[in-house]
Amino acid sequence: MNSLFGLIGYPLGHSFSKRYFTEKFEQLDLQDSHAYTQFEIPTIEDFPALLGTESIKGFNVTIPYKKQIIPFLDEIDPAAARIGAVNTIKILPDGRTRGYNTDYFGFQGTLKAWPAYPHFKSLSALVLGQGGAAKAVIAAIEDLGIPVIKVSRQAGEGVVAYEALPQLMESVGLIVNTTPLGMHPNEAACPPIPYELLRGQHYLYDIVYNPLETTFLRNGLAHGAGGIHTGIEMLYGQADKAWEIWQS
Repeated sequence: MNSLFGLIGYPLGHSFSKRYFTEKFEQLDLQDSHAYTQFEIPTIEDFPALLGTESIKGFNVTIPYKKQIIPFLDEIDPAAARIGAVNTIKILPDGRTRGYNTDYFGFQGTLKAWPAYPHFKSLSALVLGQGGAAKAVIAAIEDLGIPVIKVSRQAGEGVVAYEALPQLMESVGLIVNTTPLGMHPNEAACPPIPYELLRGQHYLYDIVYNPLETTFLRNGLAHGAGGIHTGIEMLYGQADKAWEIWQS
């Protein structure tokens, strides 16, 4: 085995990354030289020992270590530094480690490729939620020059509450759900935005991908939104970006 990659996290169950990269290696006829495994480590202090793994070339990082891993890395990509989270690590030829956030690239790439992009890029964007995924989404949107309004259950510094949204909807084009509301098995849940105020200028993007069409997206279409975008392309986009980083 010439090239080994793996997922760091704890606990680790069924992994999208392992299935995705195993299938990719087979599609590229690399299964004899490339492999993907899972590194379930109970503490981040166990990470340095993994660097001695034979043929290791890179890692994906999942919860709870996306933030904790940063002090253990030699370099951080600027976007990942702004976001404060790393989900991909490349082992450089000299053995140093460099961290990236491919959620940023996965989301931004799908946004720019969306045919609706020209219709909302001159308006503001609502980002629902304030977790790690929201930080990547916010950075990706801001870097496209789109003003971001951060939304959470409670107002705070630089953050508005859902109750304030009716007064903001006319200035908004894009609405992104980064919360787990609507994710399987709680598929009936959805963010409490004023759906009755949606118009053709509003485009909804949900980073949840299970189910593919969430209640948030269905409500958007039912109330006249201009279009919707599911989360599955972002999931594949961030994985493709990780592969691109490892190959560069």
